[in-house]
Parts: sequence; structure tokens; C-alpha cells
Amino acid sequence: MRIVKSELDTVAVKPSQYPPDTMPEVAFAGRSNVGKSSLLNLLTNRKKLARVSGSPGKTRTINFYLVNDAFRIVDLPGYGYAKLSKSATENWGAMMETYFQKRQGLKKVIQLVDIRHKPSAQDVQMYEYLRHYGLDGIVVCTKADKVSRNEAAKNIAMIRKTLDLSKEDKVIPVSALKRTGYEELLEVIEGLLED
Repeated sequence: MRIVKSELDTVAVKPSQYPPDTMPEVAFAGRSNVGKSSLLNLLTNRKKLARVSGSPGKTRTINFYLVNDAFRIVDLPGYGYAKLSKSATENWGAMMETYFQKRQGLKKVIQLVDIRHKPSAQDVQMYEYLRHYGLDGIVVCTKADKVSRNEAAKNIAMIRKTLDLSKEDKVIPVSALKRTGYEELLEVIEGLLED
């Protein structure tokens, strides 16, 4: 699949602001500084579609991007940023739950983790959350250029174990900097859209 057209469709904090539920959606979730915006820009081949922020935890909204006029990529707000107040963290949970429960077109949530680190307690919690809603199954390991091949294999095994992934669950190492791994991810997304 090639993404030839992508644009910001809607920015929402509550269901009444969501765009019409008329097409498939693939959402992306991850910690605040995991490199989600860079990945979305790489996938869509647009330098500034998703804003890459110098201060992590900036995205407090659900951003819907219309892609190829055929489906949406949904950028979920980053979690796990220390400076967020307790009420902001609770709002985040409620916002996610509402989105997961209400969207008929939501095919899958792709979870991002940093390949260099063991998934945090919040990463584990997020993946359990996705499993609960039947939206699990795909994990992208970002910043793959920062580790050697050997380290990557070792860290992926650790990530699989920490998130309690099954053999069927896909783990895709990606580097936005080196522009690697994203073709496999696009193929996976194409498969989701055909289901």
C-alpha cells in the first residue's frame, strides 16, 4: 500500500466531536516520547502532518487523519508523561475507553514501544486494555536505529515477554530516522483494512 494523500480530518476530545463513523480506522497508542508523530509522518510521507513536539505529552486530543480518502489513521494522546496531573491522567483513561467502545470502524490499535527499553508498567497496562477490547496484536518498536541487530533481537524477545505477547502477535521494528520497517507496517495496515 502507498499512502498518496493524507490530511488532518478532525481534532476531538469527546465523541460529539468525532468525525462520522463511516470508514475503517487504525489507531496508534504509545508513551509520550515514543516517537509516534515521527512514525505517522513517515507512514504518510508528510514531514509535518503530525506535529513533532519538543515537549512530550503535548497531545491531549484524539487526532483523526484522513488517508487516501479511504480510511483514517487515529493518533491517540500519549500516556505516561510525569508532568501530567492526576485529573489529566484520569481524563485520558476515560477518553480512551469512550473511543474504544464507541467506534464501529476501529480495526486495531497499534501500540508503540521504544526498542531500547523494557516496556513500562503503563505500556503493559495499555496492552492489557487493548486485549480487553480485542484491539491488540500489533506492536511497533520505534527507534530501531539506536540498537545493533543483536540488541534488537534480544530486546524484542524481552518486549514480547513483558507484554505477554502470543506467537501470533506481530512485533515490527521501525526507524523513522533511517526510514526502515515502515513498509511492513503499511502491509499490515493494508491487511487490516481488507478484513
